[in-house]
Amino acid sequence: MKEKVEKALETIRPALQADGGNVELVSIEGPVVKVRLQGACGSCPMATVTLKQMIEVRLKEMVPEVGSVESV
Repeated sequence: MKEKVEKALETIRPALQADGGNVELVSIEGPVVKVRLQGACGSCPMATVTLKQMIEVRLKEMVPEVGSVESV
C-alpha cells in the first residue's frame, strides 16, 4: 500500500510545489494515511482544504484502501 500512496502523492506534488509547498508521507496506520505538509503549505490558512479536498480525494481515488488522511 505504501508504494501506491507514494505514487498517488507524486501526482499531487507538482501542484503543491508550484505554490512553494510539498507533502511528505509520514506513516500508514491501517486505513489512515498520515502526511506532513511542508514549505508554504505547512503554514497556509488553506492547508486543511488542501489536505481534505485535494490530497485525501486523490488518495482515495487511486488507493481505495485509504480511509482518511491526517496531517501531523
